[in-house]
Amino acid sequence: MTGQDITPEIDLSVLWRGLRRYLGWILTVSVLLALATFFWSRSQPSVYEASASLIAVNSQSQDGTLAAAVVKAPPLPEGAVAQALQSIQVIEPLIQAINGASGIPSEERARLTAALARELRQQNLGTVNLSTRLDPGGNGIYTVRAHARTAKAAQELANLGSDALLTWDRNRALEGLKRSRAGFQAQLAQVDQQLAANDLPAIERQTLLTRRANIQGNVTQIQLLQNSVAGVLSPLSSAVEPLAPVAPKPLRNAVLVGLLSLLLATGIVALLTTLDRTIRSEDDLLALNVPTLAVISRLRQRDIVFSGIVRAARQAGLYEAIGFLRVNLLTNLASKPHPVVMVTSTAPGEGKSSVTATLADGFASSGQRVLIIDADLRRGTQAAVWKKYDEGGRWHQLTGENGVRTTREALANPRNVQVIQVEDGVDMLPAGPGVHDSLGVFNQADITEALALWRKKYDIVLIDSAPLLALADGLVIGAHTDAVLMVTEYGRTNVQSVRAALRRAERAGLNILGFVINKSNAREGNSYGYAYNYSVNTRVKA
Repeated sequence: MTGQDITPEIDLSVLWRGLRRYLGWILTVSVLLALATFFWSRSQPSVYEASASLIAVNSQSQDGTLAAAVVKAPPLPEGAVAQALQSIQVIEPLIQAINGASGIPSEERARLTAALARELRQQNLGTVNLSTRLDPGGNGIYTVRAHARTAKAAQELANLGSDALLTWDRNRALEGLKRSRAGFQAQLAQVDQQLAANDLPAIERQTLLTRRANIQGNVTQIQLLQNSVAGVLSPLSSAVEPLAPVAPKPLRNAVLVGLLSLLLATGIVALLTTLDRTIRSEDDLLALNVPTLAVISRLRQRDIVFSGIVRAARQAGLYEAIGFLRVNLLTNLASKPHPVVMVTSTAPGEGKSSVTATLADGFASSGQRVLIIDADLRRGTQAAVWKKYDEGGRWHQLTGENGVRTTREALANPRNVQVIQVEDGVDMLPAGPGVHDSLGVFNQADITEALALWRKKYDIVLIDSAPLLALADGLVIGAHTDAVLMVTEYGRTNVQSVRAALRRAERAGLNILGFVINKSNAREGNSYGYAYNYSVNTRVKA
């Protein structure tokens, strides 16, 4: 391992592992959403669509013979018809026409009029809308589309909407005639007022009568022209009754929702995988240039509660994983007689104590003698780990006579120590009551002398040390061991934390032999029922 910090990179294999891990959930959520959408869509009322077409001739040119007999509405600017459709001048007459339409059921009439009134206030028409196909001169086709819950109502609504627009367009032409008629009538009233005077000269009276006749002729002409008013819009085709509804479409909606949820879930999982820098496989540790010696499955909480960690590990069939770890250790330490191995982690709760205990059980099952030293003086756990397994531990002398029975005392007096036999072939030196100044204990002790005395009677010594990022104790102890085994927790231990722990270990001169990925499975959750809390006389359940 080098001292350089390696920048983590995400490749396709990392993304694939993340997707594969949550593939079941992704597919399940997508299918459930698709099914929910299908049944919800099928429960919605049917919507029918009908359309009526209008043609727009936006030109003022007329045949000379008919020019005096036809009044044409002014040209329509772009967007005028669409804006008119959302105005009171069109929607209110349309609502009145709907209320009088006998072909539409009363319940549907009430719903349509309420919907149009609401959409008018919101200026967002959906019940009736307009589409256009126009040339640059404004000539072309306007299509009025109407939506209703019955085919007949959709047909009626489209035709009524078309009629409302035609009426609005014709009224534009009538506005000019109405203003002209009002002007002539005002002039006529003025002339009549003048003629009512008794002292008018005969010539002036004759002039007023002639003027009145001309004005009256203009009024009569305007009344005749009102019957020949033509708008820009004219009918092209009436709506026909639709055969099938346009909505809902349960299958299409279900497929779209399923695909969208699949893409969204895949994107979220890909993002989480990119951001998730926790250890989940050996590949996650490859960039650190330290081998992974074993991957150990998670034990069931229920088995641990009733049987204890060691027996639960046996019942769970971890023999092969522990055996693989044991063989890797012995292979790497073949040149070291009576090797001393420190087991540590980056942070509390990753399972280093359970790995130490089950590894010791694995060595003992192969006929080797093992000493476990609980060197986590702040929060020693080996006594709790073995308690469920063997309530009847037997103390015996390791060195000297009538020796001490805790790690703290044994480091101060290594020549008079007692250990407890927790199973055949496995002895354990418990940490004892928690102490605040654990680092001071290690700094004052002759660790080299102590290990030299104790290791002679065992094939291997396993030291359960405090996490490297929690306390400096492991850095002090590890310098006196032959190798260090680092435990990481599946789905919890962060790659950056491992990298920081390795940097500390390298600076302290520790020989990091390899990693163990602990509690490996596809589920996230708590592990066995003990954890760390680095304060004296306080225990927190994990």
